[in-house]
Amino acid sequence: MKVVVALDSYKGSLTAVETCNIVAQAVSEAIPEVEVIKVPMADGGEGTLSALVQASDGFKVPLKILGPLLQPVDTYYGVLGDNKTVVIEAASIVGLTMIEESQRDVMRASTYGMGQTLKSALDDGYQKFIFALGGSVTNDGGFGFLQALGAKFHNASGRELEPIGASLPEISSIDLIELDKRLSDCEIHVASDVDNPLCGKHGASAVFGTQKGATKEMITFLDNGLANYASLLETALDKTLQNNPGAGAAGGLGFALMAVGGRVQSGARLVANATSLGDQLEGADYVITGEGRTDEQTQFGKVPVVVAQMAHEHGVKPILLSGSLDGHLESLQSHFVGLYSIISRPMTTFEAMSNASSLLHFAARNLATLLR
Repeated sequence: MKVVVALDSYKGSLTAVETCNIVAQAVSEAIPEVEVIKVPMADGGEGTLSALVQASDGFKVPLKILGPLLQPVDTYYGVLGDNKTVVIEAASIVGLTMIEESQRDVMRASTYGMGQTLKSALDDGYQKFIFALGGSVTNDGGFGFLQALGAKFHNASGRELEPIGASLPEISSIDLIELDKRLSDCEIHVASDVDNPLCGKHGASAVFGTQKGATKEMITFLDNGLANYASLLETALDKTLQNNPGAGAAGGLGFALMAVGGRVQSGARLVANATSLGDQLEGADYVITGEGRTDEQTQFGKVPVVVAQMAHEHGVKPILLSGSLDGHLESLQSHFVGLYSIISRPMTTFEAMSNASSLLHFAARNLATLLR
C-alpha cells in the first residue's frame, strides 16, 4: 500500500512539515508495510517557503534587510532543489506576526524589504521566482518593493518620498528609468489565495485593512492613496493592472508584482506543481490532506480541495483530516471519501491548539487502522 501525506499547516499550532511528519509516523505505526510519501503543502501564506524547500530538498539563504516598519531584521529566501527557483515569502519579511499587535502601524508599514530580498536573489544570479503573499502587515501597494528595485517616487515639489502607506496620496510623479533591468529576464510566479482588486470596496484596504490595524478613516485614506499611486504607475507602464484578480493581495503587493511581469496563480495549485504532487500520487492508494480548520471556504481553492482534485485525476482516494470541521460541509463530501477532525472530545480551542501534536497523531493512527 502507498499513502501520500499532503497536509497544510494547522495555523498557530503546527507547520505543514510538522503535520506531515506526525501523520506519516502514525500511518507507519499502524501499517508497518506501508510506503508513505510526505508532501508538505501551503496556499501562499505563512509556511509556503518551508513547505516548498522541504519537499524539494532545497535550502534557505539568510540575509539582513529592512522589515515591515523599516527596521533591520534577519530573514531569508528559499532555493528549491532544482537550484534555479527562489521562494520569497511575505510572512517572513513583512509579516503580520513580525510586529506586536500594539506596535502595528499600517500607515508606516512598507514592502521595501521584499524588494531588497528580490534584489539580493538577483545579485546571486537567480531569475525564476515564486512569491508567497499571505500574512503581510503592509498596505503600500508595493510602493516600497518598487523603490528598493530602483523606481523613484516624488511629490509635487520633487522630493523623493518615504516608501510607506502614508506617502501614497503625495505621489505626484514616478520615474522607472533606474528600475532594475534584470527584471525583464525573470520568470515571476505569484502564489495567492485571494482575487481582490487593488482599490474599492473589494480592494486591499477595505477588505484587509482592519486586520492590519487600520481604522475606517485610515482605510479611506489608504484606498484613495492606492488609487492615486496606481493611476500614475499604470500611466508610466502603459498598462492597466489595478482591477486584475489578485492585485490587492498583500496590501497591493500583487499589483506591483504584476507591474514587473508577475503572474498571479492559485497558491495551492502552484505549490502542488512545484512539489511535484502529481508525480507523487502516481500509484498511490490514498492521500491524506487537511488544514487547521475546514469550513465552507475550503471549497474555494484551499489546499485540501486542490489535493483532492489532483487525487481524483490520478485515481487516488482522498481523505480529509483537519484540526476542526465547521459549518455546512456537504459540498466537500463529493471531494473526499471521508471528512475527519482530530478533536476526540469536548475541549476549548486553546486546549485543542496546545495539544495539536498528540491529537493529530492519535487521530491519524486510528484512521490508518481503517485502511489496512
